[in-house]
Amino acid sequence: MISRKVMTLNEFILQSQKGFPFATGELSNLLYDISFAAKIVNREVNKAGLVDILGTTGNVNVQGEEVKKLDVFAHEQFLSSLRISGHCKGVASEECDDFIDFDNKHAEGAKYVVCIDPLDGSSNIDVNVSIGTIFAIYRRVSTTPHCTLEDFLQPGNQLVASGYVIYGSSTMLVYTTGTRVNGFTLDPSIGEFCLSHENIKTPEKGKIYSINESYQQRFSPGVNEFIRHCKEEDKAEGRPYSSRYIGSLVADFHRNLIKGGIYIYPSLSNRPKGKLRLLYECNPMAFLIEQAGGRATNGHQRILDIQPTKLHQRSPLYIGSNDMVNKAEDFIRAESQLLAEV
Repeated sequence: MISRKVMTLNEFILQSQKGFPFATGELSNLLYDISFAAKIVNREVNKAGLVDILGTTGNVNVQGEEVKKLDVFAHEQFLSSLRISGHCKGVASEECDDFIDFDNKHAEGAKYVVCIDPLDGSSNIDVNVSIGTIFAIYRRVSTTPHCTLEDFLQPGNQLVASGYVIYGSSTMLVYTTGTRVNGFTLDPSIGEFCLSHENIKTPEKGKIYSINESYQQRFSPGVNEFIRHCKEEDKAEGRPYSSRYIGSLVADFHRNLIKGGIYIYPSLSNRPKGKLRLLYECNPMAFLIEQAGGRATNGHQRILDIQPTKLHQRSPLYIGSNDMVNKAEDFIRAESQLLAEV
């Protein structure tokens, strides 16, 4: 019988701190707070079909999207866990118009703020498709007693940690603190996230492209040329590539991270800035993919170098394996050059 020591998330975090003698443990505790809230959300996701938690509230969020009951539960659960932790001064959530300052004794002196999408892919809740949570952690830049908008409007290259939780056939938490990407699978028998994917590296060359092709008439010529390239037969390059699109960013990203591929949500003729939010989706995933050896751009610029100007700013996103993101950019660059010549 083969056996090996199971390392829990908490043990892994504590062990990681050993190499940093000046580490205070605040960031580590904040990551643990997020994982604790994720366990509770996971419990509700798994029994969602058994209780009155599916369906809609009748409201729409700041994005103009219909709010699902489970969205509300996830939002409130993460807020509750972060508020009482004492390690987070404020939260910007996709579900709220403005950021939330934790004005309580627990948060006095807290050095970090969190940007979070509590439940990504909520349109898939009712059909039992994988959904997730995306988070990004920044160190505060303001020195006031209360956090300010400036604390949240930082470019992604200032992130100290980011990650996601995917609630699927198994529940996984994947995160990075800027060095390596590690994945932890929730063991329901002990109620702990256990190290299952150490030092994740995404393949340099992927064979999967993920994009909602129903919008093809609204894509730019460069994007459509890249899709045509993906579908062409070329045995030397292993084309045609496989088209895989779930509709939950976390689910599509997770598959492509492990297997290699590119996820695209481009600008559309009726939505020139795309759909995905820079702070809640693009930045945290870009920070993570770069640590795994991949790339993330808006088609012209590195995602992590974009300076946010508002909380709910949107951006096109091309993210995944280096080779595929580079190729997509080549087609977009060629389109730009052609337009400039005209």
